Amino acid sequence: MTDVVIRALDPSDAGLFDTLPDPLGAREGHRLTRHRPDWKRVALRDGRVVARGAWWGGPDDTEPVNLNWFDVAEGEEEAGAALLRSAPWQVELELNLPAGWRDDPALRAAAETRVTAAGKAGYDLLVERLLYRWTPEHGLPERPGRLEFRAEPDDAVFFDALRRIHSVTLDAHALKAIEQGGTGQAAQEELDFFHWCPSPREWWQVAYTAQGDLAGIHIPAHNPSGPCIGFIGVLPEHRGHGYAYDLLSECTHFLVEQGAEFVAAATDRGNVPMAANFAKAGYPVVKERLNFDPASA
Repeated sequence: MTDVVIRALDPSDAGLFDTLPDPLGAREGHRLTRHRPDWKRVALRDGRVVARGAWWGGPDDTEPVNLNWFDVAEGEEEAGAALLRSAPWQVELELNLPAGWRDDPALRAAAETRVTAAGKAGYDLLVERLLYRWTPEHGLPERPGRLEFRAEPDDAVFFDALRRIHSVTLDAHALKAIEQGGTGQAAQEELDFFHWCPSPREWWQVAYTAQGDLAGIHIPAHNPSGPCIGFIGVLPEHRGHGYAYDLLSECTHFLVEQGAEFVAAATDRGNVPMAANFAKAGYPVVKERLNFDPASA
């Protein structure tokens, strides 16, 4: 077997990226994603693409935020690992998979090839997530009317709320940030993401009970691929009342009022309460995602 050649692409040969089969439907999943040709890399054996990766970032980013398209031909796990190891960007890997992929032998085999390659490159599984997409045929969720929603211009209010929310959290990314730098780091990472999104800062909202207590926050957002639920969070002392559904419903209505024709969302598979709220609000699971940390993380 000949050696693998790893190479970056440019606009003149970007078509090489499309020569590998796409059993997991990544192309359709990235229909609204804009990948830069110079952030794409391929592994070639005898001139044939046997692994590929497309790193992604926002339009103003100078470095990729993550690797969200990674494919490996059957039996080429070592080539896939070499592609990951050789990349100049060691960032989080997102492996997006069709919903229910474990129940289909062909999909499961394709996914396991990619997971094996990631493991050989030193990537560790951080979390499995469920990806949702609300569209109008599912109907707008009912607004319970229990909370009062207000815009809040002071980032410090959101920072304090996020610290309190993340003091008791099921979110794997927040738990990782807390382990590295405490709840303050977790809160700041959330704020940085909200500011990174191209949607207006004025959209961020706080929610108060009828008694005037701050109960939670919700962040309607647009990421570069479209409208999404940026964040839903209930303060620990107000949990147990189902307010996460109220926040999710309001966030959905808000985005639709801004003209959204769909709303994307995600939650960790282990966050069973939030998954139940998405189901109640009419959000079907459309994909599943495995998030991996690079060896240097």
